[in-house]
Amino acid sequence: MAGQQFQYDDSGNTFFYFLTSFVGLIVIPATYYFWPRDQNAEQLRLKTLRRVHGRCLWYRLRLMKSQQSIIPTLKKVALLLGWALFLFLAYKVSKIDREYQEYNPYEVLSLDPGASISEIKRQYRLLSLKFHPDKGGDEVMFMRIAKAYAALTNEESRNNWQKYGNPDGPQATSFGIALPAWIVDQKNSMLVLLVYGLAFMVILPVVVGTWWYRSIRYSGDQILINTTQLFMHFMYKTPNMNMKRLGMVLTAAFEFDPRNNKEATIRPTDNTEVPQLIRDLGNINVKKKEPPFCYPYSLKARVLMLSHLARMEVSENTEEDQRFVVRKIPALLQEMINVGCQLTVMANSRGGLHVPRLVSIENCMKLSQMIVQGLQESKSPLLQLPHFEEEHLRYCVSKKYKVRSILDLVSLKDSDRRSMLRFLGEEKYDEVMAVLGSFPNITVDIKLQVLDDEDSHNITAGSIVTVTVTLTRKRMLDFFEKEQEQVCAPEDPNTEEGQGDVGKNKSKVWQNKNKAAKKTSKSKKKKLSKKKAPSQPQKQDKQKQANGTVAGNEGAPLTKEEEDEVSDKGSDSEEGETNKDSPSERDDESDKQSDTEPDEMGGDDEEEWKVLQQSIQRREKALLETKSKITHPVYSLYFPEEKQEWWWLYIADRKEQTLVSMPYHVCTLKDTEEVELRFPAPSKPGNYQYSVILKSDSFMGLDQIKPLKLEVHEAKQMLDNHPQWDIPETEEEEEDQEDSDGIEESEEEEEDND
Repeated sequence: MAGQQFQYDDSGNTFFYFLTSFVGLIVIPATYYFWPRDQNAEQLRLKTLRRVHGRCLWYRLRLMKSQQSIIPTLKKVALLLGWALFLFLAYKVSKIDREYQEYNPYEVLSLDPGASISEIKRQYRLLSLKFHPDKGGDEVMFMRIAKAYAALTNEESRNNWQKYGNPDGPQATSFGIALPAWIVDQKNSMLVLLVYGLAFMVILPVVVGTWWYRSIRYSGDQILINTTQLFMHFMYKTPNMNMKRLGMVLTAAFEFDPRNNKEATIRPTDNTEVPQLIRDLGNINVKKKEPPFCYPYSLKARVLMLSHLARMEVSENTEEDQRFVVRKIPALLQEMINVGCQLTVMANSRGGLHVPRLVSIENCMKLSQMIVQGLQESKSPLLQLPHFEEEHLRYCVSKKYKVRSILDLVSLKDSDRRSMLRFLGEEKYDEVMAVLGSFPNITVDIKLQVLDDEDSHNITAGSIVTVTVTLTRKRMLDFFEKEQEQVCAPEDPNTEEGQGDVGKNKSKVWQNKNKAAKKTSKSKKKKLSKKKAPSQPQKQDKQKQANGTVAGNEGAPLTKEEEDEVSDKGSDSEEGETNKDSPSERDDESDKQSDTEPDEMGGDDEEEWKVLQQSIQRREKALLETKSKITHPVYSLYFPEEKQEWWWLYIADRKEQTLVSMPYHVCTLKDTEEVELRFPAPSKPGNYQYSVILKSDSFMGLDQIKPLKLEVHEAKQMLDNHPQWDIPETEEEEEDQEDSDGIEESEEEEEDND
């Protein structure tokens, strides 16, 4: 009876199959993930950035690293060795004879299928003489020949072969285990047991435990949980945190403590170099005994951070530690901002907690800009540009130019800019302009609405307000090109007077051009107030437009066409009052109005529905789509690694110094980005003034503040009674109600017939 038989691989054939598969499963994915990317592509990218970022510290370090690093070569060698082993094993497997092949006696006797009995006997005699053991032949081959001859000539053997595939009848199913037999040999049992115990009872638990205990010390943003708790303690303790206190709390992070982070080091030379830096820096509050600010690691990190902001020269060993501290600070500041937002949410929901002031969170953002640019808070933003020194600033802040920021420098005419920067040579001036042209110029468009509401423009107390902010990034170079096109464009003699007036009242690019608009709107409002009040639908339309408006668009003057429309409406209303026609004509007019009003309402509903569907599709697409956080490299002269342009976007009440919406970290702004900020409307009706604030985490002097006006109305009262809600409780009441309705209808029909 057929059974099952398990046996180890004595010949080693099955083990080679297993080993080939195992090596292939490792080598193929490892090649995809670890094979060094094209070094030429990185070199070409660095070459394109050289004109603008050639003087940046991160660029020089990246260039040196790409030239000196041998890690890509080692990766290639290791992967090539893996592929060589894989190909060798595949070759060995291809040379292994098939052990479990179908038994064919014709093939053993070297005959064609269907040969006659006489041919089988003749071939058997020839092969017997050749392979018979007595004649010096192969005994194993002779046994195979005899078995094949019996399978073809013996009736019973032939039936077994045709039925079971073997002349001897049904055989036991054989399963090969892909391990060599020497592993289970009694001689090697202790050695095998020792290896198994060491691998699965010592090495594996140690590796998993080490990984686990290291991972639980960090948050999702790879910040030590102890550091997050430290930030939360001091932000709760000091809601109004100035820049000096912020620097002390920041450098007390456990990332700078060698006991918690092996990357942090304490050198013997710190005993001489750190005190020297303290003397050069001046007052940094060394005598403060409050832990952990008095600990050596915290003091060293604070001194290195302040020396970086002062752009001081340090020794080679200290410079390496300084780069480590500076690299860590942007991520720590982002964690501190997150902690401040968490405390704000907790205070708003629970109450009775110390809410971090807006100035504390904005100081974190400002310090991030200072760290990336290597500038102190009191220094001019113009020092972000190459070849600018302290002594050059006097040319910029003179009474003739009054340039104190990057935006002031951009708004200058090219001739005035060249005259002001004459202390630079032609080559240095071109480099400054190339760097300035790479700076971002962000356009902020704001749309205010209440989603999931019948009237999305009507803001009621307690409703969830959605502010959709569209950010469009362009380069300052585009502004320069437009300026040159305007200069090169031919002048129209008919418009010289108008251009002269515009030149007098010309405002800067980043400012809201609303002063003249507000003056004209006041005069227009006086004229319009003398006319009769508009009808009720017009009031509702105006109310919708006034509820959620950006203050930058407030008070815009009316055009001539709008004035004509207002005058036409006023004349129509006067004619309607004086010329009262017959009732039939008035009925016709009312019928026409009733026909047109539903069409207009239906059209508005369809448009709102389309807008809602589009917004839902955008949200779903944003959730499913993962955008790259590689945007545009930041020009930073003293930051040790490549930094991408990221931004913070939030809404704040600057009068109350509180956050209205939590800061959204915009990390994917390449060209255009749409961000939705949500916050609950105030609980009391009235007018509120907020600010939409956009802050860079890398550049100083490029922040934007847009006013936001909210007109909050009382919430609509819920209806207590409605005819649709009169549902009968029992079937009898329902039948009585139907009978009463039928009686009333019959009485109405009789009255109509009379």
